[in-house]
Amino acid sequence: MSWIAGILCTGVILGLMWLAIPIVPAMAEFVGDGLRNALP
Repeated sequence: MSWIAGILCTGVILGLMWLAIPIVPAMAEFVGDGLRNALP
């Protein structure tokens, strides 16, 4: 793989992670509620 493709892939992954940062607490809360509801 060329270094240009590596830089592009790294940039895309970093961009997705940066966009996902605000969603993480909501996702954790959603998963926690789902587990509490699924388990007796």
